[in-house]
Amino acid sequence: MDWLADNLWQTWLGLAIVLGVAEMFSLDLVLIMMAAGAVAGMILALVGAPFALQALVAAGASVAMLALVRPQLARRFHGGPELTLGHSKLVGQRAVVTEQISGLEVGRIRLAGEVWSAAPYDEHLVIAPGQTVEVLAIKGATAYVHPVPTLEP
Repeated sequence: MDWLADNLWQTWLGLAIVLGVAEMFSLDLVLIMMAAGAVAGMILALVGAPFALQALVAAGASVAMLALVRPQLARRFHGGPELTLGHSKLVGQRAVVTEQISGLEVGRIRLAGEVWSAAPYDEHLVIAPGQTVEVLAIKGATAYVHPVPTLEP
């Protein structure tokens, strides 16, 4: 038991290493926070603080890391950009009308380098060729568009 008291910092270091290795298998970011608390206990053991203080500081550091650091790390690691696939990524983009579009006839637009069939989002509109439109929705193979107002001097 005297060896343990004399080498308490090595025990804290061993605990931190075991927790760090276990974190590699769990990937929950919980055990690594507890390992940080063990490192805090190790530092106090190196300074020569009593074991009760070492244990309290290690526990407090672990709780503080779990409460303050882990949520931010988890948000950063598990969050990411929203991935849009298929034609839904075309909604909101602008296109150029190649054939007249009206509520009675489906026209054509050039959208993202491809020709799409298009209908006006407001069925009372007539959109002439050459006009810029914004895609508001896509249903099937038809883009529903609305003209983009142009600023004329």
